[in-house]
Amino acid sequence: MKDRKNLLQEAQEVLTQTSRTFVIPISRLEGSLNHVVMAAYLCMRSIDEIEDHPILPKEDKIRLLRSIGEQILKIGTPLSPVFADLDDVLPEVTVRIDDWLTLLPSEITEKVRFFVSKMAYGMASWTERNWVVRTEKDLDDYTYYVAGLVGELLSTLWKWHDGIDTDADLAIAFGRGLQAVNIIRNRGEDQDRGVSFYPDGWTQERMIEYAKKQLSQADQYIASIHSKHIYEFCSIPLALAYGTLRVIENNREKLKREEVIKIVDTIIG
Repeated sequence: MKDRKNLLQEAQEVLTQTSRTFVIPISRLEGSLNHVVMAAYLCMRSIDEIEDHPILPKEDKIRLLRSIGEQILKIGTPLSPVFADLDDVLPEVTVRIDDWLTLLPSEITEKVRFFVSKMAYGMASWTERNWVVRTEKDLDDYTYYVAGLVGELLSTLWKWHDGIDTDADLAIAFGRGLQAVNIIRNRGEDQDRGVSFYPDGWTQERMIEYAKKQLSQADQYIASIHSKHIYEFCSIPLALAYGTLRVIENNREKLKREEVIKIVDTIIG
């Protein structure tokens, strides 16, 4: 068993390497909530890296995701055997999922594992479908499994740590809105690999309208949060999403670094 202090430091390093959106807000959380949210995020990111892997065959992605979905619910059963012979292909955040799980307190680990399992099964299903989005219903389903579940998990953690009650549908919209902005921002890259998350016939304007609808509900979601550090956590990625939409509507690809810093500074003072 690794020393917890060292493991937390390593988790922070991996978080910094893997996330642009959440590394700052997670770092703003305090004490046990910081550790739990970081560990939960890394667990979800570990399976996201499988779904998005550039060279892993589709069949291997489906097998890994379904195996994780099944095995992670068995507390005490390590997941490392699932990755046998793939250590040199998969990223560190994925193959070390057992480490991230050990950072979860016993009273919350079952719930976190449930959401990660649900996400893994959902991602496996969408991988099997070749990520073909035809309708708005398809888009809702895809964005639920890859991001709406993150909103549900976070709300579970807010309730566990601070006793905060939030609306489940608004929590889903929070995650879904962030993902919709990512889809818009990454459209070119997705097309290069033969994937489109835009429903049939949807223009850029229609997708932006969809994203704004979700972000508007996300505004309602964070308005119900009266814990300063949790409110800041949610406000930062939401503000960055709005900022990203603004620059895209002005025919730019992404926020400049100084724009990101200004947005974050405005929120945290």
